[in-house]
Amino acid sequence: MEFTNPYWALFGALGYILWIVNNKGLFRAHQISFFQSESKANFKGKFLTLLWNVSSLLAWCLIAIALARPRYPKGLSDQTIFAKDIFVVVDVSRSMAAEDFKPNRLEVARREIKRFIASRPDDRIGIIMFSEKVFTLLPLTTDLELVLNMADSIQMNILGMGTNIGDALGLAVARLKESEAKSKIIILLTDGVSNVGNMTPEQASEEAKNGSIKIYSIGIGAVENGKVLRQGFGYGSYQNIPGGSVDFKSLNEISEKTGGKSYLASDPNSLSKVIDEIQSLEKTEIKKSGFIIYDEKYLTYYIYGVGLLVMLTLVDIFGRKRIV
Repeated sequence: MEFTNPYWALFGALGYILWIVNNKGLFRAHQISFFQSESKANFKGKFLTLLWNVSSLLAWCLIAIALARPRYPKGLSDQTIFAKDIFVVVDVSRSMAAEDFKPNRLEVARREIKRFIASRPDDRIGIIMFSEKVFTLLPLTTDLELVLNMADSIQMNILGMGTNIGDALGLAVARLKESEAKSKIIILLTDGVSNVGNMTPEQASEEAKNGSIKIYSIGIGAVENGKVLRQGFGYGSYQNIPGGSVDFKSLNEISEKTGGKSYLASDPNSLSKVIDEIQSLEKTEIKKSGFIIYDEKYLTYYIYGVGLLVMLTLVDIFGRKRIV
């Protein structure tokens, strides 16, 4: 609790002094008339006088506090959050099953994506998966729990063969262009080279640039041709995936064009550091006005103080009538 006008409490002290002077000897004037025994009257009269004086002091203390205007801070009157719109675009081609990341590239990428999402409660986040085909797993939303749950649905072997980076970026750009957010971001995670699709990554990045959309590109993989578990005939053995190496040059070009950055994550630890850096570069801005909303309490103290004085005044009036 704090006081707006602490020196005004002195007027309460002055009021108490004047009150005592004006009502001096109230109960002495009629204490015997209340009781049959003079000794009892003296005892009871002193008790009533003490009670009256204490009540008077309490009443004026309450009024003094009211005059000092007590209040409690409730919170900021203005807090504006400049949220960002973010699309996470994830490569789910078969090469993401490579086990140079344990247990595999996609599992580690999913884990880091969820960590990133969990730290952005105020932003709108969407998820796009791609391989040969492109699929919007989740449009932009502020439902953090939903985004985290849907991130668990990122999986391989459902969108065909190939790596369609261009169309995936193009879809994310198209959706973000519909957004009214001041800050729009795409985070691309891939381990391959764009080899299918109607739009090239360069064309998509040009559209992103025109829409003031930043692209952060993350190339994943420790080796050029990641080994994946063989399916079907020969199951249990591993095979190399040609074309599984990251086209870091292209990733760097599309990111630089849009004002973003490109990264190469060769192991889970470096991927974690990349996510942390993007997090620090794209912090959600919160504007605070500095004004504080207060819960004013002076009226409560004033009502109790004046109410107690009214009660004491009534005791004074009826006590004097009884003497008469």
